[in-house]
Amino acid sequence: MRRALLLSGGMDSTSIAYWRKPDLAITIDYGHKAAEGEIRAATAVCQSLGIPHRIIRCDLSALGSGDLAGSAAHPLAPASEWWPYRNQMLVTLAAMECIKHDIDVLEIGALRTDGFHVDGRREFVDALGGLLSMQEGGLKLDAPAAAYSADELVKVSGIPMDILAWSHSCHTSDYACGYCRGCQKHYQTMQAIGVEAY
Repeated sequence: MRRALLLSGGMDSTSIAYWRKPDLAITIDYGHKAAEGEIRAATAVCQSLGIPHRIIRCDLSALGSGDLAGSAAHPLAPASEWWPYRNQMLVTLAAMECIKHDIDVLEIGALRTDGFHVDGRREFVDALGGLLSMQEGGLKLDAPAAAYSADELVKVSGIPMDILAWSHSCHTSDYACGYCRGCQKHYQTMQAIGVEAY
């Protein structure tokens, strides 16, 4: 059973990379503002863990909105970082790469606490997994951390701080802005696991 991980380089997927040790990690630059920061983080994590790493680049910036695109949030946006159909797009692109490497299961970093966005909910992951599995290749989609919050995942994974420190959570820049929802989640998670100054 060969597994791949959709690795953004953020805290959640970095923790899963350490915990699950996938056969392949896939990072996608879809034209978003923090792409180079995410690639830098994901590359460092994969090098540290000895995980083969594939980077897919496809500029979809014209289709984005909000913090990730460096523009105003769309009126439908539930939060400033909302990008239309983002998780569906990321999973589809990663699945295309998985076929080239004979991957059986694609893992993503959806958490119990991601339900604020529809595409972070368990029922969405299950529905998208159903679509993948009925197509050629029979790829399965899994969210191994779906029962955890971000701080619970960090603890369960056992990830050491020197690897977690590579993670990049900012939505707006290659370096942490300190203000966006991604940076705020990062700081709150670090505080919850007992790291006061980071």
